[in-house]
Amino acid sequence: MTGKSLDIPARPYTGEKARLSRAYDYLILVLALFLFIGSFHLHVALTVGDWDFWQDWKDRQWWPLITPLMMITFPAAVQAVLWPNFKLPLGATLCISCLLIGTWITRFFAYHMWNFFPINEVLPATMLPSALVLDAILMLSNSLTVTSIFGGMAFALLFYPTNWPIFGMFHVPVEYGGAQLTVADLFGFQYIRAGTPEYLRLIERGTLRTYGQYATPLSAFCSALLCTLMYPLWWYLGKAFATTKYVKNI
Repeated sequence: MTGKSLDIPARPYTGEKARLSRAYDYLILVLALFLFIGSFHLHVALTVGDWDFWQDWKDRQWWPLITPLMMITFPAAVQAVLWPNFKLPLGATLCISCLLIGTWITRFFAYHMWNFFPINEVLPATMLPSALVLDAILMLSNSLTVTSIFGGMAFALLFYPTNWPIFGMFHVPVEYGGAQLTVADLFGFQYIRAGTPEYLRLIERGTLRTYGQYATPLSAFCSALLCTLMYPLWWYLGKAFATTKYVKNI
């Protein structure tokens, strides 16, 4: 005996062991899906909050500023795991899809079916076009810097124009009680919420009126600038939490 250990190659799972291994992998994928849905939905609910919840809060000032800034966080962190390790350019699209699933479940069952709000009053915005562009820029450039600058800006700038076909009809002016409102404002006055009177607000009254009709482009470009800074921050956060460290055995 020489005292040397024999390196015996590991045998692949076959039969019942292989079936159990695949079932375990599927279970992990399902649990990860629910984790993405729950965590991202909670993050958006606590940060974006009412600006993406109620129809009469989707204004031209804060809605296009806050929503992309807070929604680029999880996609950046997940991209930091899926792209360098697996070369899968779908981190942003996966996160936004999970967010939409969780948001639609909450809005439909909790607020439409249970509390009897019209679905148009709690209609969620979509970030899927922005997420697809963000994934495409990362895949084509393979660069964190390029994705932070161009992908972050595109993520924010595409938000308002891609959602306008959905929500533009609620910005049509109407006359109600001798005052001019929008359809979204009328929703807020007709369907009372627990936070009233704080929730009764006119969406066209803001502090950016100094610039006339240019409140939305200013908010969008401000959000684009902040997204270029938020993206690498959450990229490194995701990379740090996904890094495996081993303790040296003394």
